[in-house]
Formats: sequence, C-alpha cells, structure tokens
Amino acid sequence: MRIWLNAARPRTLPAAIAPVFVGTAAAYAMADGMPRWGAFFAALIASVLIQIGTNLANDYSDARRGADSADRLGPVRVTSAGLVTPRRVLVATWVAFGIAALLGVYLAFVAGWIILLVGAVSIAAGVLYTGGPRPYGYAGLGEVFVFLFFGLVSVNGSYYVQLEELAWLPFGLSVAIGFLATAILVVNNTRDMDTDRRAEKVTLAVRIGREKARALYVFLMLGAFVVLALTVVLSGGPWLALLGLLALPMTIKPVKSMRTRTDGPSLNAALAQTGAALGVFSLLTAIGLVIGT
Repeated sequence: MRIWLNAARPRTLPAAIAPVFVGTAAAYAMADGMPRWGAFFAALIASVLIQIGTNLANDYSDARRGADSADRLGPVRVTSAGLVTPRRVLVATWVAFGIAALLGVYLAFVAGWIILLVGAVSIAAGVLYTGGPRPYGYAGLGEVFVFLFFGLVSVNGSYYVQLEELAWLPFGLSVAIGFLATAILVVNNTRDMDTDRRAEKVTLAVRIGREKARALYVFLMLGAFVVLALTVVLSGGPWLALLGLLALPMTIKPVKSMRTRTDGPSLNAALAQTGAALGVFSLLTAIGLVIGT
C-alpha cells in the first residue's frame, strides 16, 4: 500500500480536490444551496482518479523513456525503481481512468452529454502528457495543461454539473486555482531540470532556465491572491470568499526556497508546501462562498 500511495503522488492531489470544492461552493453561492450532492461527490472522485491516472501514466512513460534516472532529486518513482512492474502500473492507470469514465457517464446523465466530452479530453490529456509519440510534457507545455484542466476545466466543470450554466464568478476563481495548481508543476520541473535536460525532456523550466522559472513561480503564487481579490470585488461578492487571502502567509516558505535553493529536499518541501497552500486557499475560499451567501 505504501508503494502504491507513493505512485499516486499524494502531494499533487490537492490540485485535483481544490477546484471541485471551489467550483461547487461557487454554485452553492449562486443558487443559495446545494442542488446536486451526488454530482459533487462524483466530480470529486473522478477528478482525483484522473489525477492519479495521470501520475501513474507519467510514472510509466517516464521510466520507458529513461527520464527517471537514479540521480533525480524527487521522490522514488515506482516503475523506474523496479518496485512495481510496468505492466501493473499500466493496468492501474487504466483502472483509475476507467472508474473516472464511469463517473463521467453518471455526470453526463445528470448534466448533459457535454460532460462526457470534457471527461474524454481530460483523460486523453493525462495520457498524452508524457505518453504517445509526441508527449507535450516533453515540449514545455505541461504548465499549460495544468492551468487549463486543473484550473479552468475543473472549477467551471464542477460549477456546471450543479447549475448547467457558466458564470464570471467561477471563471475568475478558476484562474486563481489554476495559478496555484500550475505552481506545483513549476516546482517539480525546476527541481528536475538538470536530469530532465540530460534525458531530453524539454519542460518549461528547461526551456526558460532556472531564474525565469523561479520568477514564474512567484508570479503564479502571488497572482492567485490578486485574482481572487479582483474576482470577488468585480462580481460583488460573496465578500467572505476573501477568507482565501488568509492563506497568503503559507506562500512565504516555498517562495523563499524556490528563490534560493536548488537541492532536492528543499524543493521537495516547497512542493508539499505549495500543495498545502493550494488546499488551504481553496478550503477557505469555499467556506467563505458558502457562509457568505
């Protein structure tokens, strides 16, 4: 169980959980109540499973391409370390995606066929991140994927399955969540940029260099709080959604580590702290949306 938990990469899971909570809370605020509890739980579980499936697919594909070498600074990858056979990792990947797809069928029954299309594109994006003949994660586009799918798609999709409409409030919140989720990947890729470069994995950090990657990280972390404030002000509330700003002090340690450190342990800690900041930011924002209605 510890091996499979490591393979699921729990430090990245806030990126899957946070947008569902915020999107659903925005729907609660707009409708003055929770229209569909079943849709909330289905969207939450499906989002987590798509994240886990993407992590497993990444583990499998990176091992096959030789990107996870013994000198990488991040946590052990189960395929490259020989802890789990590639075939079992691949089977687990499709089990995760398969269950997520079944939940997508339920959501489509509740909120319309468009949800099936969104789910299919999300799963395909997860597979092709490091898999397929031209993985976009090897071309510096991973951050774009995270911003789109763990920000815009997840938040607005979670809102849509509740009310079957879109609005500016969840859109603005999706940008803020997308910034923090993307920051998680920026930490990961900045930590691994030396080994990625040797493996010819051209991530965004490899393309732009360490200093610009650090600047991007700071922009994403602080920008999320600016976007939250602007979204609440321009949409006229709920003003208690500004509770999310209380997570700002949690950015101090990871920002300092990203700006000054290059060693694996420090950046691994920054990765966990970034995920924690995303989780607390999202939880406080969601609570503010609900109780401020």
